[in-house]
Amino acid sequence: MNAPDIAVERLGADYFQDPYSVHARLRAQRPVTPVIMPGGATVWLVTGYAEARAALADPRLSKRMPGWHPEPDSIIATMDLHMLNTDPPDHGRLRRLVNKAFTARQVERLRPRITAITARLLDDMADQGVQSEVDLLASFAFPLPITVICELLGVPPADRDDFRVWSATIVSDIPAPEVFQAHATAMARYFMALLAAKRQQPGDDLLSALLAARDDEDRLSENELVSMAFLLLVAGHETTVNLIASGMLALLLNPAELARLRADPSLTSSAVEELLRYVNPVSNATFRCAAEPLELGGVRIGRGDPVLVSLSVSPMALPSPSSFKAMCPRYEGKPTSSSSAPRSRSP
Repeated sequence: MNAPDIAVERLGADYFQDPYSVHARLRAQRPVTPVIMPGGATVWLVTGYAEARAALADPRLSKRMPGWHPEPDSIIATMDLHMLNTDPPDHGRLRRLVNKAFTARQVERLRPRITAITARLLDDMADQGVQSEVDLLASFAFPLPITVICELLGVPPADRDDFRVWSATIVSDIPAPEVFQAHATAMARYFMALLAAKRQQPGDDLLSALLAARDDEDRLSENELVSMAFLLLVAGHETTVNLIASGMLALLLNPAELARLRADPSLTSSAVEELLRYVNPVSNATFRCAAEPLELGGVRIGRGDPVLVSLSVSPMALPSPSSFKAMCPRYEGKPTSSSSAPRSRSP
């Protein structure tokens, strides 16, 4: 990376507690800035709205480091071959195969169980008494998606405590490297054993459906199957935890909108859409890497440079983007995350 006229900023661990205020500050200076992330990686952080949209659509920004591939038998290879880490045409191939398993019927089948799990967790919170403090993350936001993901994948109840421990490490912002390696290895081996069991005795679960998925003669490899299970864990867990926690915080900080929602439950769908915009459970897109030199936001990004695109929006892109309204219009599918929403993060 080469930007002699721009100071590289080191971001501390507190960045994860409120990334949007950092994005807003950087955006006010320039749309693309070199930073050192809390984990030590030096990246180009894209915070400008127009630049972010351009970067996300630019085929020169690849999901792969030029010339790099994981060792075939490494733990990275077993967890890396999913749709968030692939470019066309591989991305389209994986998507076609996964769509054959992840059907509307498969998702709808879970609705009664998700409703029951939610009701049980809320009842457990209520049983603690109105005078007691309740940790929303520990009592509801964390166990809900993990339990649902376990049921979706067909993880037996007896294995779920270990699964929760591994999951907590894998989705942590900055886990200790040796702990991450140990827990990621344990989870990958567990998924391999679970896949072997599903081959022998298929069930009415997503892993069994993924094993059976075919596109002509094509099918998912062993590493692709493990990677897809890992993707479901990360994409389904962290986003849900953060949305529940940050959404509740946003409602508590906007009591008029909370009262409006309580008085008119028909606003629930609109409020969920608005909370997705306002608190945005994912602050950055996945890493990209420049497959060739390119210009973006007035800087030259060299071949091989890593690029991280902020999913926060410029205040000029929407009317009153920093305000929360339970009844809101849709924004034509644009990335519409607020840069100033309060956030409550998972550990």
